[in-house]
Amino acid sequence: MLNAVYRLVAPRRFEVEFSEISLKDVIVRPTHLSICQADQRYYQGKRPEEVLEKKLPMALIHEAIGEVVYDESGTLAPGTLVVMIPNTPTAEDEIIAENYLRSSKFRASGFDGFMQDYVQMDADRVIPLPHGVDKKVMAFTELISVSVHAISRFDRIAHKRRGRIGIWGDGNLGYITALLFHTMFPEAKLYIFGMNEEKLADFAFAEDTFIVKNVPKDLSIDHAFECVGSNGSQAAIDQIIDFIEPEGTISLLGVSENPVPINTRMVLEKGLRLFGSSRSGKADFEKTVQLFSEHKELVGSLQNLIGNVIRIHSIADMTEAFEQDIRKAFGKTVMLWEQ
Repeated sequence: MLNAVYRLVAPRRFEVEFSEISLKDVIVRPTHLSICQADQRYYQGKRPEEVLEKKLPMALIHEAIGEVVYDESGTLAPGTLVVMIPNTPTAEDEIIAENYLRSSKFRASGFDGFMQDYVQMDADRVIPLPHGVDKKVMAFTELISVSVHAISRFDRIAHKRRGRIGIWGDGNLGYITALLFHTMFPEAKLYIFGMNEEKLADFAFAEDTFIVKNVPKDLSIDHAFECVGSNGSQAAIDQIIDFIEPEGTISLLGVSENPVPINTRMVLEKGLRLFGSSRSGKADFEKTVQLFSEHKELVGSLQNLIGNVIRIHSIADMTEAFEQDIRKAFGKTVMLWEQ
């Protein structure tokens, strides 16, 4: 069958290419796509020049859901709503998770993402979604699964004194991580640290929120999640190290293009544990979908993150969606893939 793939060929320029797609494995028609900061770094040309030369042209987007058009095994009926897993492992390891294997491929980072009319997926890379869910929220299931992954790793690594958890970052990732932690560990008190009063007001489920310049000196936390990234990473990590109790665990989720200095003297003095989390695997998606099914209020709270919703019928619409996403102050831009 004929397929159209919409690739970024240069910063801010999409082109369409047509190719044949064979009827095997699972064929999914994307319906809802969500723009990520990683997509924007490619779109705006903010990756190093050598990276752009190596990876473009490439179809963007790794956060998406769609409807099954064809399943070679007959397991999934046509029309079944599924979330597509962008991480594509080519090997297994009894120690290293699929999303950390250097041999794994990741859509929209080295090979084509979901900006296509149809996507051919391995059968184990799609997961059916619950009936009646908000499809616009489900569009960024991948981002939610990244927080689930980080929290699951935290649960394995951190010591059991978890009364006070600090989360640095009042953006999308900070909100999702805080909301999921509250859902998975409701007995813990959450303290949110950010830069914007309006954004912090959305964390109504937290014990308290603080502007980072006005944190009480006597405050202390048991563990922390850093969800800031970019140029704010160093300040956030420094502040976490100041307020965290000895032998606490710091989960690093924020992405920075540049090396980030860390106060290793205090890391040593306090005996802290720092670990990084990136992307997610099938088990994290399964856990995320399970949380959607078991906690209906979770999906309702995640609706707060729906920002721009743009119907896509042309390449001009795709460009407009990315441009509007640049200008948004908060939330996720969702493309209704109707071209």
